[in-house]
Amino acid sequence: MKDPLVRFGVAIEGALLRDLDALADKRGCTRSELLRDLARAEVARARVPTGVEGVAALTLVYDHHVRDLSEKLTELQHQLGDDVRAALHIHLSQDLCLEVVVMHGKSDRLKLIADRMLAMRGVKHGGIEIIPGVAAPVRAPDHDRHGPHGHDHLPHEHDHGPPGPHGHDHGPARRPAPRRNAKTPKR
Repeated sequence: MKDPLVRFGVAIEGALLRDLDALADKRGCTRSELLRDLARAEVARARVPTGVEGVAALTLVYDHHVRDLSEKLTELQHQLGDDVRAALHIHLSQDLCLEVVVMHGKSDRLKLIADRMLAMRGVKHGGIEIIPGVAAPVRAPDHDRHGPHGHDHLPHEHDHGPPGPHGHDHGPARRPAPRRNAKTPKR
């Protein structure tokens, strides 16, 4: 049996309503359909069980000129240790950086860390998507190896320079084994 629709009133700023209507037009749906979709998505996020293993993607856009913000965000990631599976950092402009952090752990801990990062002064936008019940793959003991592919890191095309603000460097660049091709005889 189909759940009947219920009509109710919503108070919303005029500018936000215009933006919502423009988005509904762009998607080819009604205002009601769009609001239902937004509500379903938010309810699904709120239903992530507490204390279950999962993975999460945290997205942050922040002003890197805000004093100590980059260091504080990095310190929180270091507190998670191996539960931070990957991080991507991109400079968007002279002022803004985008950071995507993939984490593994208990859902309530992931949300707590994300909330702390999102609430920091200088963070302009962000959010977290937690996928419960998904275990992260076991990390290979040799951190220079990745998953089943087992490929080595090649040296970077650029110099890392002196150790960064985090008090550590990335170690010496490793030289790849000489590559062989059809013209190079095997030794």
